[in-house]
Amino acid sequence: MKSRYVLSLALASSAFPTIAAARPAAPQWTAPEREAIAAWPARKAARMDPAIERRIAAIVRGMTLEQKVGQITQAEIRSITPDQVRQYHIGTILNGGGAWPAMNKHAPLADWTALADAYAKAALKSDAKQPIPLIWGIDAVHGNNNVVGATLYPHNIGLGAAHDPQLVYRIGRATAKAVRATGIGWAFAPTVAVVQNQRWGRTYESYSSDPAQVAANGRALIEGLQGTLKGDGDVLASVKHFAGDGGTFRGIDQGETRASAGDFARVHGAGYYTALDAGVQTVMISYNSWTMAGTHPFGKMHGNRALVTGVLKDRLKFDGLVVSDWNAIEQVDGCTTDHCPAAINAGIDVFMVPEKWQTFITNTLADVRAGRVSEARIDDAVKRILRVKFRQGLFDRPIAAGRYTGDAAALVDRPLAQEAVRKSAVLLKNDGLLPLAPGKRILVVGDAADSFPAQSGGWSITWQGTETDNADFPIGETLLGGIRRAFGAGAVTYSPDGSAFAPGKFDVVIAVLAELPHAEMKGDVRWPEPLAQSRRYPEQLALLGRVSGKGVPVVSVLYSGRTTYATDLINRSDAFVAAFLPGTEAGALADLLAGTGKRDFSAKLSFAWPSTACPSGGEPAGESLFARGFGLTYAHAVHTGTLTETPIPATCP
Repeated sequence: MKSRYVLSLALASSAFPTIAAARPAAPQWTAPEREAIAAWPARKAARMDPAIERRIAAIVRGMTLEQKVGQITQAEIRSITPDQVRQYHIGTILNGGGAWPAMNKHAPLADWTALADAYAKAALKSDAKQPIPLIWGIDAVHGNNNVVGATLYPHNIGLGAAHDPQLVYRIGRATAKAVRATGIGWAFAPTVAVVQNQRWGRTYESYSSDPAQVAANGRALIEGLQGTLKGDGDVLASVKHFAGDGGTFRGIDQGETRASAGDFARVHGAGYYTALDAGVQTVMISYNSWTMAGTHPFGKMHGNRALVTGVLKDRLKFDGLVVSDWNAIEQVDGCTTDHCPAAINAGIDVFMVPEKWQTFITNTLADVRAGRVSEARIDDAVKRILRVKFRQGLFDRPIAAGRYTGDAAALVDRPLAQEAVRKSAVLLKNDGLLPLAPGKRILVVGDAADSFPAQSGGWSITWQGTETDNADFPIGETLLGGIRRAFGAGAVTYSPDGSAFAPGKFDVVIAVLAELPHAEMKGDVRWPEPLAQSRRYPEQLALLGRVSGKGVPVVSVLYSGRTTYATDLINRSDAFVAAFLPGTEAGALADLLAGTGKRDFSAKLSFAWPSTACPSGGEPAGESLFARGFGLTYAHAVHTGTLTETPIPATCP
């Protein structure tokens, strides 16, 4: 994609000669490794700023081994104090999902900025010849979603349905401002997984099953997040998870991706070409393993030197830093959470060892001194970390100096979120019911209608999006609130269980259905469980049974993190909307239902909608009820009628 929002980095000026980063000698590759590397189209090396490279080299020459290892270590805020950052020369920290200052879920913005400032100042008080600034990373995947009071945008599956990279770019800009408001400078986004099986619990973090759509949207978000890298509203992006996270067998989280070298590069590499072209500065490695062509197991990506060094660093010429995922090194053969020379030798530069960071430092120092890891490999990692910090301008101006630091207004962009909600909801069925005319007596049913957790999904205040309630979302609008606003509170009755329904009492029923919030691991629908909404949530089918087929038309709105078998629910509805996970402004859906201001649906599915509760994966046409790209509008009405329902088995064969 030729983007309008190409980064113009001064330090990538063509006036500068190419400078090769000093690294260990190139390894000797096996035949399968050579095949894997050659499958990826080569990129040209970026131009580096020679003045910055000289400064980096001088700093590294003056560092002790202990200081270098501190730079590659990433601890979590629950396990490290600012003074320990100073003492151990720590280079980066993070907060995981569900971690806040003083573990206060409702920590005010001032607490975020105060903690960020304390860590940043501590790093600069070290006894190093050249104190090195710290960077703090956070999972800001649909807005600054860890922070109470921040706007949460639709998850990526909905943004993919919008087919509007420029919208994604603007969400990236808004998210970067919200992150900078907390005094943080690094967002662990975007995910560029190309999901092949909807059973995966992280499906909603993917823009599409189409590699081209993933590549276009991923690039747009990176350019939105990073800007010029040095602006007050810019943060580092982290493209993830390299590589193949969306292709695991049966969608098992952290599982095995089985693909030929060519397919692996073409499908699962698509988002990385555009990300690197956009100037992304950090890449996060994936938990999954890869087996090439079903015959050669490469093992876990965190120990895969052919992919991390051979492909990413050498063939694709990535010159930023490579970061591991949360304790992921322990999954590499022979490794633990705090000891993994194989991952260091594979080419990872920053190690996310949230709790056991002190023993990781001790073990890594021992590995270098024993020759299991070369100091040249450590130097390469430190140089990459320093390069990113220089490019972000941290040696000249701290994150805290930005104009958005502590600005509560920077956390919120309701109009942008409302626009995104309206553009991301897909109309799957409309048999003459929508838009709803004014004056209707409306019954709203379903607990999800008035639930911020249901409409926001995972990675919303907490990691899984659970253990929250509406009180944790002080800004935004539920769908129930939007319906009351659009049609008048006096015209709307809310009955979560549908018990208020009676024929003749209402003109229309709006049923709001939902998956439970979920994230990685806990969100998987493991084979052989059917991938069917009514099997997983039978109470929702029963709810529709109370109101459907009784002379009152029914509109169903489904919140989900994936496309799922729902033909039985669609047949019990006169109109059906796939809203995915709209975030804190789900009320904007009511404007579509009402056709307010002649608004119309425009979104098209970015994943196929299955016609079977036991989809095989890969979206074959014979298993698709609605193909990728399907979506109705008011302007072009289509009568759907009754669809063919396939029996939902107790378990998939």
